[in-house]
Amino acid sequence: MALTARVVVDAMTPDDVLAVHEIERLSFAVPWPPHAFEQELRGNRLARYLVARAGGSVVGFAGIWLMVDDAHVTTFGVHPDWRRQGIGRQLMLNLAELSIAIGARQMTLEVRVSNQGAQALYRSFGFEVVGQRPRYYTDDGEDALVMTTPPLADARMRAVLDAERRRQAE
Repeated sequence: MALTARVVVDAMTPDDVLAVHEIERLSFAVPWPPHAFEQELRGNRLARYLVARAGGSVVGFAGIWLMVDDAHVTTFGVHPDWRRQGIGRQLMLNLAELSIAIGARQMTLEVRVSNQGAQALYRSFGFEVVGQRPRYYTDDGEDALVMTTPPLADARMRAVLDAERRRQAE
């Protein structure tokens, strides 16, 4: 599918939960249930969630928890029909900017060892592998790589984010 609609990233609301759950269901073997997102939005003061909208439809989402000074990426997904069109990049840039705005020093996430596409995206945003969690995923026991950014305030990360902002403005 060619990107035909302008994509806007903004805060997830309870009205977005069913669309987000549908993307979860299409993307993950063990999706979060809708009530998990509702609880996160209503009751987790450490959580922040974003959605990407195209033409009024939710086409992607992402979330972080601020854990002391670490923005831990808890979930990230793009609708299969909208993948490879830069939406994941938009979401990741917005997550990084949100992380900086709420005082995070760095960002961390887990990703399947087999998910080379996601790893490439994360590496392009400065994430580096810092560890591995054996049998992390409950559906099949696959290992997860732990990836972390350098400090968000470092010149290297500022350069990565500045370059991405320019890229998205073109």
